[in-house]
Amino acid sequence: MRFFSRLKFLFKFRKSLPFLKEFFLSKEVSMFSKTVSVLLMIGYIVFPFDLIPDYLLVFGALDDVMIVSLILQQMINMAPESLRTKYDLKK
Repeated sequence: MRFFSRLKFLFKFRKSLPFLKEFFLSKEVSMFSKTVSVLLMIGYIVFPFDLIPDYLLVFGALDDVMIVSLILQQMINMAPESLRTKYDLKK
């Protein structure tokens, strides 16, 4: 159930931008967490792992959405409780 709420959060991209901004600017988030998050994002951009080829339209985009949501889920897990509460995200 948490996965679907985070997936919905991902699709409301405008809502995720303030969370991402505050995640990287917050002094409560450790430098290690910020570094891991950036490395995960850069790693996905450089090596876009496709389980399903993108030419299969809807199904091809599905694995991209899943990987991005997993990265976001890890960022939410690393975020402090105050930040998760502010954006109504649960661990």
